[in-house]
Amino acid sequence: MHSFINYLLFGWYPYVALTVLILGSIIRFDKGQYTWRSQSSQFLRRKQLMVGSNLFHLGVLILLFGHFVGLLTPIGFFDALGISHGFKQLMALIVGGIAGILGFIGCSLLLHRRLFDPRIRRSSSVGDILVLLLLWIQLLLGLATTIWTMDHLDGEAMVLFMGWAQGVLTFNPAAADLIIDAQLVYKVHIVLGLTLFLITPFSRLVHIWSAPVAYLLRPGYQVVRSRRLGRKSTTPVPAATSGSRPAASNK
Repeated sequence: MHSFINYLLFGWYPYVALTVLILGSIIRFDKGQYTWRSQSSQFLRRKQLMVGSNLFHLGVLILLFGHFVGLLTPIGFFDALGISHGFKQLMALIVGGIAGILGFIGCSLLLHRRLFDPRIRRSSSVGDILVLLLLWIQLLLGLATTIWTMDHLDGEAMVLFMGWAQGVLTFNPAAADLIIDAQLVYKVHIVLGLTLFLITPFSRLVHIWSAPVAYLLRPGYQVVRSRRLGRKSTTPVPAATSGSRPAASNK
């Protein structure tokens, strides 16, 4: 029974979640583009939103990038660069821990704002609060995994999770067996992460596809004001052509 549940959650569920994420996002973009937004409540209460949102997005973006690079990069690539599994595990613990704390503080501020500000609470849907609550729990679980990670600084556990993630992408049916003996907190963290992928097309999380990454890469420009803007224009009036009517004389 344990083996069956493990295979169901880590062998089949990842494909269900990813399929719904991709197809659901495409269908929503096609059918409901006006709902493709984060539905900000900034005009109701700005200060706490700015602090919480900046901390949350900074932490989550670092975590997402770190998870994708750390889990999906072939192990042989790190070996070729001379990066040991222990060093990789330590860096993931330090960087991920800092990013997790930032994201958790930011998410806590956003959740507090949603729950305890009467105006924002009235304008928030159940889905808005549920998504924030799931993100808060996910960040808390991620921080909790650091307790067990400190007992495996040799990187052995990370290698198993890398093998699982890469096995899922390569449709390896034996991938789920790699983490069958992993700590429960890691498994809950993975399942909740997949669930967030699953609900993304049906929630405000869908706006992650519209993150303004291109804005950061655009070429810079400088706006220069001319001191002659306030002066009278000295541009000469073009002369009348031969076929045009002469201007009337005011005599």
